[in-house]
Amino acid sequence: MTHTEINRQTTAPHSPNRKAAIIGGGVIGGGWVARFLLNGWDVSVYDPDPDAERKIGLVLANARRSLPALYDVSLPPEGSLQFCSSLADTVAGATWIQESAPEQLAIKHRILGEIQQFAPDDAIIGSSTSGFKPSELQENATKPGQIVVAHPFNPVYLLPLIEIVASDKSDAAFVRNACDVLRDIGLKPLLIGKEIDAHIADRLLEAVWREGLWLVNDGIATTEEIDDAIRFGFGLRWAQMGLFETYRIAGGEAGMSHFIAQFGPALKWPWTKLMNVPDLTPELIAKIADQSDAQSGHLSIRELERLRDDNLVGMMRALKKSGSGAGGTINDHEQALRQSIASNGASATAQLPQTVSRPVPQSWTDYNGHMNEAHYLEAFAQASDTFMALIGADDAYIAAGKSFFTAESHLRHIAEAKAGQRISITSQVLSAAGKKMQLFHCMYGPDNDLIATCETLLIHVDLTTRRACPPEDAVAGKLAEFATSHASLPIPDGAGRHVGQKPA
Repeated sequence: MTHTEINRQTTAPHSPNRKAAIIGGGVIGGGWVARFLLNGWDVSVYDPDPDAERKIGLVLANARRSLPALYDVSLPPEGSLQFCSSLADTVAGATWIQESAPEQLAIKHRILGEIQQFAPDDAIIGSSTSGFKPSELQENATKPGQIVVAHPFNPVYLLPLIEIVASDKSDAAFVRNACDVLRDIGLKPLLIGKEIDAHIADRLLEAVWREGLWLVNDGIATTEEIDDAIRFGFGLRWAQMGLFETYRIAGGEAGMSHFIAQFGPALKWPWTKLMNVPDLTPELIAKIADQSDAQSGHLSIRELERLRDDNLVGMMRALKKSGSGAGGTINDHEQALRQSIASNGASATAQLPQTVSRPVPQSWTDYNGHMNEAHYLEAFAQASDTFMALIGADDAYIAAGKSFFTAESHLRHIAEAKAGQRISITSQVLSAAGKKMQLFHCMYGPDNDLIATCETLLIHVDLTTRRACPPEDAVAGKLAEFATSHASLPIPDGAGRHVGQKPA
């Protein structure tokens, strides 16, 4: 069967059948489980390892702690998770099937064959292989075009890159559809135009890894010194500009050609070991392991994972500000989530709309062990942004030249919010007239206990003149609907208060 025989309509990314089947529940498989599950997909898992459920539980705990912290909007409600005793039950009715078996071609061939025996003909079958080409995976397959390389990076629930590699047996529309599914769960599919062993990223990593092994083997540097050379220097650059854009800047005003003219000849100097690999003797392995223990042995693997995840969340949230690298992918996904929230909440004018629902990121906490005061205002600003979208003052409206500016805010800190704790915010219109919109936000903790409030006055402006002006009719009309509906609600406790006023 060829790709043209695959019914692509039933594999649409927004199909109501949002079931993913994960074959293999190790670190990578567990990451795929978390990525799909936390984006609202139902997930079934097959792994004969009796300890697989426990291991996936640990990955899920890390994912629930960190993935929602990337976003300033709510992720969809989690899907359901099912552990199956047979591969047939696992893949039945699945839209996406991800194979994450050990990196041995014979094993992958056997598992892919079993998958195709029971999977729907229109399901996308992705392989997490780090190095096999899709044509190798497709050998002897009954429907070779159904299989693509979908190579992720650990932790899959946080890092957005997925290398997508197809063969000449792959239909372009089928591959595009696979990319759409991945975008739907916040990933960045990088479609590689030509088959190659180890794809792109692993070839680059292999080169760096090989040089690192030589530096240890030759007694030039320890594992910690090599890691320091990366994380204090070029590693920071690579996260936001990659290799070539960084070197373009290094060329100064003359750009890339000047950089190559200056440093290109050095490529022929014996700076690297090229394809030579040191023998991984027991002595070298022990040397690396001992140095690694000395470097990081004071932390457990779980503590290291949480440290890694907290740092990744902090860096990616910083990248969101400029939209660089992974930050752009998060912004795109967040925009899609915002539109979904707006469409769901636009008809709920009779009740207070929930404008924020999110965990407190670790990076929002301070030396007192709770959410820093600056981030209360950030969370309330997100609530105002969501409410603006509800009334039609969304990104398109702002891009067309109109928006709201905050003129005044009054916050009350009533209880603590700690890292990982889920907070939610409701927004009530106190008044809306002409250019003014007065909102009252209430922040609640996981037990619906009131944590903080914010009363804020926003002024509608023309961004071209930077002066106040009335909203467009559609926005004014929607705001009036909310104002009329909320007028029948009690005035919230704390509204109209000033700083230092004693409780009523």
